[in-house]
Parts: sequence; C-alpha cells; structure tokens
Amino acid sequence: MNRKKLSALLIAFLIMLPPLASCGKTVGETIDDATITTRVKTAFVNDPLVGAARIDVDTFKGVVTLSGRVKSKDEETKAIALARSIKGVVTVKSTLQIQPEPRPTDR
Repeated sequence: MNRKKLSALLIAFLIMLPPLASCGKTVGETIDDATITTRVKTAFVNDPLVGAARIDVDTFKGVVTLSGRVKSKDEETKAIALARSIKGVVTVKSTLQIQPEPRPTDR
C-alpha cells in the first residue's frame, strides 16, 4: 500500500473512533444489540396478545428495556416473557404503562 492510501485509512479510522468509543459499545455489541431488538420486536408481532406497535424496545449490551403502553398486566407479563426468551438477552427492564382501552359508551 502506498503512503497516501495508508494515511487516508488512518485518518478515516481516527475520525470513526470517537463515535464508536463514546457509546461504550464495540461494533460487535452494537450489531448484537440491534439483532436482539429486531428479534424481540418480531416476537411481539407474532404474538396475538402483545400489541407490538405500542411497545418500544431498546437494547444496550444485552439489557432490553421495554417502554410504551399495554392494555393489561397479562400483556405486560407476556411481553417481558417473550423478550427474556430471546437468545442474547441478559435481562429485561420494563417501564410499560398499563392503559386499558376505553369502553364504548352505551347510547
């Protein structure tokens, strides 16, 4: 490799290093976390009890955090159990809020 190409690669590496180091995760951990998040969301979509559109999933170093709204305690319990069942999940934290759907009023 000539000197100019090596210098360009070194500069590119140094430019990319701070954003990668600042988040506290390696590239591999970032990919693993993205995979875990995708698998959890897929499990939610495939389960009729869990409202996937109302639940946000964030993963950091294998720790899954669920946030958003669920209709019942059963839905929350099911979502947590599904997340825990995914390979690579270290633990699950839930900040889910239970908000039952409003009943239609009788007229």
